[in-house]
Amino acid sequence: MTTDPIQTIGNVPASTLGRQTDAAQRRFFRALPKVELHCHLLGAVRRDTFTALVRKRGAPITDAEIAAFYARGAKPVGVLRVLRALERHLLLEPDDFRRITYEYLEDAAAETVRHAEFFWNPTATIRDTGLAYGEVQAGILAGMREARSDFGVSALLIPSIDREAEASSALEMVEMMLAHRDPAVAGIGIDYRENDRPPELFLEAYALARRHGLKATAHAGEFGMPWTNVETAVERLKVDRVDHGYTIVDNPDLARRYAERGIVFTVVPTNSYYLRTLEPERWAADHPIRAMSALGLKLHPNTDDPTLHNVSPAGAWELMYSHLGYDIDALKAMMLNGIDGSWADEDQRAAWRAAWPVEFDELAVSAGWPPADGAA
Repeated sequence: MTTDPIQTIGNVPASTLGRQTDAAQRRFFRALPKVELHCHLLGAVRRDTFTALVRKRGAPITDAEIAAFYARGAKPVGVLRVLRALERHLLLEPDDFRRITYEYLEDAAAETVRHAEFFWNPTATIRDTGLAYGEVQAGILAGMREARSDFGVSALLIPSIDREAEASSALEMVEMMLAHRDPAVAGIGIDYRENDRPPELFLEAYALARRHGLKATAHAGEFGMPWTNVETAVERLKVDRVDHGYTIVDNPDLARRYAERGIVFTVVPTNSYYLRTLEPERWAADHPIRAMSALGLKLHPNTDDPTLHNVSPAGAWELMYSHLGYDIDALKAMMLNGIDGSWADEDQRAAWRAAWPVEFDELAVSAGWPPADGAA
């Protein structure tokens, strides 16, 4: 990254709000206590680690392709293509997964992420590597334990259904989770391309997970897919929180009902910009996140694919202020939404609720934060 984070966070266009964060405020975003609830492990691989794995495997990926994978220009390489390259060519041993887990949590902890809940897609890993589910899960859990010991960051793993695979593969994934049950593997998710793969295809897998006490979340309402996918995720898959969920704004009455129920939506401020569904000059003004807030939904900002999107946890929070227009009070509420949406145990969440608001206020005063000027 360059020394001008306003211009480079997520490579998004400059803010049209005239908000310029100074060094003290940027330190605030870095230091505020956070949970991260929406991050894909394979989307957090450092570029130098990616390159090292290419060399180690002799993979058919050129330096120019690697550079393109990590460049978010006008026509970026699709993130899914990068993730598939990792699955097919690079992450071939359990220790590779231990390494990338440890490095992700190291990077997150450096920006005061105190707790992370992150996704891993087992189906492609098992298919492409020949590794057993239990081997890879053990590698990831080892990275989580090492990171907690070294950096104090806690974490939970969310095996995630690859919705491009068959529904039977989703059921097999849940069965493998149950056969290797571990308290650090808290629940299931579903991701990858939502187009033509509606959530109802995976009802059986979600029902099995819920019968065995696993938590659940789902990517829904992304890629411009209809609000009915969000409704299906909540009402039929019985998710505890929603990832993205942007098209819920097309059904305001439903959105207000979910606001009343306190359902947390894990949003990504750079997401629509990368999918190029919004014009650059209107990116922030028209972002569905703003409409979601206006409908009263509980939002929590996240990175999604931090190294590929060129956005860190602090950067995601900064964009909520500098580009999307949220004030300090709204940011504090989002911090608390993250605690509410977390799957950490209740004692831990109660401790965070008691301590973090005080810490937040002290950091804001140290940053010389201006008075609240109205939420977005």
